[in-house]
Amino acid sequence: MNSPSGPSTGRVAVVCGVGGYVPPGIVTNEDLTARLDTSDEWIRTRTGIAARHVIDPGTATSDLAVEAGRRALKSAGDSQADAVVLATTTPDQPCPATAPHVAAQLGLTGAAAFDVSAVCSGFLYGLAAASGLIASGTAERVLLIAADAFTTIIDPDERTTAVIFADGAGAVVLRAGTADEPGAVGRIVLGSDGEHHDLIEVPAGGSRQRSSGIPPEPGEEFFRMRGRDTYRMAVERMTAVSQQAVESAGWHMEDVDRLAAHQANARILTAVGDRLGIPDERRLSNIERVGNTGAASIPLLLAQAAEEGRLTAGHRVLLTAFGGGLAWGSTALVWPDVAA
Repeated sequence: MNSPSGPSTGRVAVVCGVGGYVPPGIVTNEDLTARLDTSDEWIRTRTGIAARHVIDPGTATSDLAVEAGRRALKSAGDSQADAVVLATTTPDQPCPATAPHVAAQLGLTGAAAFDVSAVCSGFLYGLAAASGLIASGTAERVLLIAADAFTTIIDPDERTTAVIFADGAGAVVLRAGTADEPGAVGRIVLGSDGEHHDLIEVPAGGSRQRSSGIPPEPGEEFFRMRGRDTYRMAVERMTAVSQQAVESAGWHMEDVDRLAAHQANARILTAVGDRLGIPDERRLSNIERVGNTGAASIPLLLAQAAEEGRLTAGHRVLLTAFGGGLAWGSTALVWPDVAA
C-alpha cells in the first residue's frame, strides 16, 4: 500500500525531535552461555549480537516508552503534543491501551492516544498513522513512540529466541510542515501477508485460544518464530519494499546515504544491504550492543546514530522493517538538524 505523505495542500509530517532509551540491565553472551547450550561464537555468528539490555522486575513497556518520549520531546524543544501513538507488541496489559497512560505520565493528559500493533514493523505503521493525523489536520504535533519489553514474552530457556530479543524504546516528534523541508516524511509503503501469520506468533493468551476452552500447552504463552522461513521472507520483503520507497521518493539506490533497517539479526541486515547495493559504511547498525528490540529498533537506532554523529543533517535515509503479521514497511526522508 502506498500511503501518501499528505493531501493536496502539501501539509506533511516533519521529524523535529528524536530520542531513545534502553534499560540499564545488560545480559552478555557470556551470561547466556552459563545457562544455555550455546556459545559466544554461535550467538555472534548467527545473530551478530554481543549484549542486550533487559528490564528489571516490575518494569513495564510504559516505563521504557515514557523515558524515550521524554527525550524526544526534549530534543524537539517543546514538551507538548496533540497526540501520542505507541507502537508495541508488549502492552502493559491487554486492556486498556498503554498509550493513554504514557501520555498522562508525560503530562499530556487530554491528548489523543492509542496503540499500534504491527510487531517489528510497528514504528513504520505508527509513522503512517501519525503522519495521517497531521495530514488530515487532526493534530499539529504528534509524539510517536515505539517500545517493547520483549523479554517478557520470550522463553528464557529457548536458545533460538532468548539470544536475540531485548528491551528498549525509541521515539520521534512530528510536526506539521511542508514536503520540501528536511525531515519531511515521504510516502510510506506498507504491506502484509496474513497467510503466514504463524511464522511469528504467541499462540496463547488471545481470544481464539481463550474461547476454545482448551488450556494452552506449556510454552504457548511465549513468542515463537520459525527462523529459516522468517529469514527468507524478511530479506525478500524488506528488499522489495525498500526499492518501492526509494522509487517513490524519486531517488536512486545510490542516493541513499544511510540505511536504517529493523535490527532483526546481522545475517538479515547483510543480505538486505547487499541486495539493495548499499555499501557497508552506509548501513546503520546497533544490533551488536542492543539486540533485537522489536518495534523500538528503528527509532532507537536513529537516536543513537544521531547522538554518535553517524547520522547527520542532510543525510538521505531509507527506513525499512519486517515483522509478524506478516507485515512490512519502508519510507525515505532527508534527515533534519535535530539533536538526540
